[in-house]
Amino acid sequence: MEANINFQNAKFEKSAVAKNQYPDRPEMLEFAFAGRSNVGKSSMINKVLNRKSLARVSGTPGKTITINFYNIDEKIYMVDLPGYGYAKRSKEEVAKWGTMMEDYLANRKNLVQTILLVDSRHTPTRQDVQMAEWIRHYHDRLIVIATKMDKLKKREIEERLEDIAQTLELNEDDILVPFSTADDEGRGTVIDMLEMMRIGELVPYENDED
Repeated sequence: MEANINFQNAKFEKSAVAKNQYPDRPEMLEFAFAGRSNVGKSSMINKVLNRKSLARVSGTPGKTITINFYNIDEKIYMVDLPGYGYAKRSKEEVAKWGTMMEDYLANRKNLVQTILLVDSRHTPTRQDVQMAEWIRHYHDRLIVIATKMDKLKKREIEERLEDIAQTLELNEDDILVPFSTADDEGRGTVIDMLEMMRIGELVPYENDED
C-alpha cells in the first residue's frame, strides 16, 4: 500500500480560469470542493490541512472566481472551486462560472471526486440541488460536507442532517459528513475519505445508528 498522505505538507500551487492554466501533473489525482460563496470551503480546507490561512478566506462572498489548486504532499490536489449563488454577481459572470465549472467537471481527467459543501443551518438551495445533480452526473456517488455544525444546538443536529439528506435525495451509497472548524468534527473523516479514494478503496458510508 502507498504511504499515507501528509496533509500538513501542503502548498498553494496556482489559480486558473481555463483548462490551459490547470497544473500539468497527470499523476496527481484531484478532489474538488464545490458550494455556495459563503459556505466555508476555504475554512474547511484550512482545517483539514491544519493551517490557518493557506486557503484564502475572503470577507467578501463571491470574491473568488478562480479554480484554486492546493498541492498536498505531492500526492493529490485539493481543488477549491469558485462559489456560486452570490446575488451581486452579473449575469455575464454567472454564465462564465457555469461554463468554467461544466468544462472542469466534464473534461478534467485528473478529477476523482467533486465534493459538495452545504451550510448545515439551512435547507439546501435550488443551486445546491443543481450542483448535486451535476456531481451525480459525473461521479458514482454524492459526497456532502455539512459545514458550520458548531453553530447548531444539539437538539437541532439530527433534524438538520435529515433535511439535507432528504433535500439532496441521498441514497445508501452517498456520504454525508458533519463538519466544524471550531473543533475536529469531520476532519478525520474527510482525510480518511481522500486517502481511500486515492487508492480506490472507498466503501459505502455506514451510519452507526440502526
